Amino acid sequence: MNRYRINIQRRHIVTPFESAGVFTGSILAGFAAIGVLFLLKGVNPFQAFYKIFAGSFFSVYGIKETITKAIPLILIASGLTVVFRSKFWNIGAESQLLMGAVFTGWVGLNLGPVLPGPVLVPAMILAGFLGGAIWALPPAYLKVRFGINEVISTLMFNYIAAEIVKYLVVGPWKGETQHGYPYTDDLPAHGILAQLPGSRIHFVTLILAVIAALVLWYLLFRTRFGYEVRVIGENHEAAKYAGIGFTRTTLLMMAVSGGVAGIAGFGELAGIHYHLTYPDAISGGYGFTAIIVAWLAKLNPLFVIFAGLFFAGIVVGGDAIQISFGLPAATVQVFNGVLLIFLIMGDYFLHHRVRIEKTAKNLGDV
Repeated sequence: MNRYRINIQRRHIVTPFESAGVFTGSILAGFAAIGVLFLLKGVNPFQAFYKIFAGSFFSVYGIKETITKAIPLILIASGLTVVFRSKFWNIGAESQLLMGAVFTGWVGLNLGPVLPGPVLVPAMILAGFLGGAIWALPPAYLKVRFGINEVISTLMFNYIAAEIVKYLVVGPWKGETQHGYPYTDDLPAHGILAQLPGSRIHFVTLILAVIAALVLWYLLFRTRFGYEVRVIGENHEAAKYAGIGFTRTTLLMMAVSGGVAGIAGFGELAGIHYHLTYPDAISGGYGFTAIIVAWLAKLNPLFVIFAGLFFAGIVVGGDAIQISFGLPAATVQVFNGVLLIFLIMGDYFLHHRVRIEKTAKNLGDV
């Protein structure tokens, strides 16, 4: 009598053709699964998909909103590609964005009255970067010093940051000019970012997002630091043998990742809201959606620009199908989650060969 067993072997060579094929298949399979979910809700999936992309890419308003929402996604996902390359799973970009907004708000409210605009705005950008970077360092230190799982620690830091923001806006930072609402006072006028006419696109942060993607691509693929990050991701032991400082590299790459997310917090505060408020209003889940953007971009900062626009379009189009088909607000999160699952599955099967093998049963076995 025969037995069967599953044998999993790692592929050591993956061709660009195979990578492109698996990636395309993962996206199509994800959309097919989402289509089934639409059917279960009594919605024609083709109409739903058309509504999503028509609402985000086929109108002037949709394109403007898509670019607006792509700005934080590009910034955060570009930073995530760096740490994900080293297989350090930073799930705390949401909190790093929030702390970037907190640091930005402090500088804007306290130094705004004494600093001119050409000095204040760069100071707020630097503050946003420092806020995100500083908040990203404790989970990195816990990982390298005590071996604490970074998924758990970075995820928990999201909740801590959210509670800090809530405390500030209803407590010591509550604005005297906001009629009792849980907001800080507005930033001074010269600390508010200019927007493209007729849109909410704060072009200063848009430029920063594109520059960040370009710089991080260069950092990741053209510098010694990027080489060290990639080697750590491939093999920790080989990295140690090569003399790569695991602690130094981990802390530095998390500071970069968190700092870029903090700049996204600066943009949301100075370009959209103009004051600090509840965390859900400041971010809207950008830190989590950016994880999917990074995977869709194959952990390449240059591709993040296009992946960020694509997922921003899904976010904008998701609002359209909620109105048109009466779907719940969580539809976009389900959409994103299903795509992420299929992207991860595709990446796994791209780098692993799964075989079902037949083995002979021993006569002595019962």
